Amino acid sequence: MSKLKSKEALSDKDPKLSKKELAERREEITAFYKDNIPHLEVQADYEMLLAQIEKSRAERMQAQMFMAQQYSEQKGGVDPNSEDGKAFQEAMAKAVNPE
Repeated sequence: MSKLKSKEALSDKDPKLSKKELAERREEITAFYKDNIPHLEVQADYEMLLAQIEKSRAERMQAQMFMAQQYSEQKGGVDPNSEDGKAFQEAMAKAVNPE
C-alpha cells in the first residue's frame, strides 16, 4: 500500500501541461541548450589541449627514460683517447673557458 500512496503523491505533484505549455517548455529547454553550446565548445577545446599536453609530457618522459636506460647499459662510456672522447673534452673545455 505504501507504493500506491507514493505513486499517488507523485501524480498529485506532477502537473498536467497543455500542448501549448509543453511546446513552450520544449522551446525553453532548446534555447537553454543552444545558449550553452558555445561554452561547451570552448570547454571541449580546453580539454583537448590539456589531453595533447599530457600526451606530449608522457612521450617526453618515455624518451628520457629510454635514453637513461641506454646510457646506463653502456659499459665504461666513451674512451677519452678516442676521437669522440677528445672532441667531447675539447667541447667541454670550450664551454667551461670560452675565450
